[in-house]
Amino acid sequence: MGTTGMKKNRLLEIFFRAMRGESISVRKLADEYGVSGKSISRDLGEIRNFLSESRELTGSAELKYSPAAKSWYLELDSFLVSKELFSILKVLIGSRAFRKMELLDLTAKLKGFTSAHDRAVLDKIIRKEMYHYNEVSHDCESVIEQLWQLAGCIHERREITVRYYKMNRSLVERRLMPLAIMFSEYYFYLIAYRCDEDGRTPLYYRADRIISIVEHRERFTPDQTKDFDEGELRSRIQFMHPGEYRKIRFEYSGRSVQAILDKIPTAKIIEKTGNRSVIEAETFGTGINMFLLSQGKAVKALSPESFVNEMKEEIEAMRRLYP
Repeated sequence: MGTTGMKKNRLLEIFFRAMRGESISVRKLADEYGVSGKSISRDLGEIRNFLSESRELTGSAELKYSPAAKSWYLELDSFLVSKELFSILKVLIGSRAFRKMELLDLTAKLKGFTSAHDRAVLDKIIRKEMYHYNEVSHDCESVIEQLWQLAGCIHERREITVRYYKMNRSLVERRLMPLAIMFSEYYFYLIAYRCDEDGRTPLYYRADRIISIVEHRERFTPDQTKDFDEGELRSRIQFMHPGEYRKIRFEYSGRSVQAILDKIPTAKIIEKTGNRSVIEAETFGTGINMFLLSQGKAVKALSPESFVNEMKEEIEAMRRLYP
């Protein structure tokens, strides 16, 4: 920066403070270093010139002034600005998938990637929602640790044995070929094939219900899992219920057909008359039934016959609850 001695040291200290995300107040720095405000202002000018002339090293880093805070702050392309971080934090909070302490730790780390100028705004915006945050129940000690261990086994194609609480709370042990991890409706799921079954139907295990994982030396080969397509599965499955592939048709006459199309990625309108839409969708399993039943009289199942009968039986069982 073209200076020596004490001034050079001061410039470096101010620069590294800005890099750490600190707000730079001219008055406070002048008092701290025992120099005039004009000297600090000149230091800041030299830093701004250095950043401007050294873009190959510093990217688009820029020292900016905040009139509200009466201080300077460093803005970097690698920093998350408040609008980006706000969106990420809203998704994390809304997922309810992490323990509160895990979420607080994640939030603190994410805020470290934004500028000090934005942190106060973010703290104020999310403070109440974080205070009232309600996590979903977990059987494992840490979802984050669990997911990372499973990710490693998937990457290495390592067979594992898990102890797992089923929906009815019975404890079972399964030897699995782990294939993928997916997130849906508050929960992370391990997608896996069972080692003791010849069929290759992907099964779904809520990661938070796995209480122990044993990693085996045996590894499975790509040929054993070549028919598995994570992307295809994501687009055709709802609520992580296993089952056979089928193409269904139903009639929808509710207020927002777009909400149906958004919820079911493979859904498409094949016929439309007024507010009545006939929708076709490719799905796996019966999980889709739960969602469609939640739409009440706005949905009528059309085909195949198995799908129509499942919906009829469920509606009749519900009716019998109200004699």
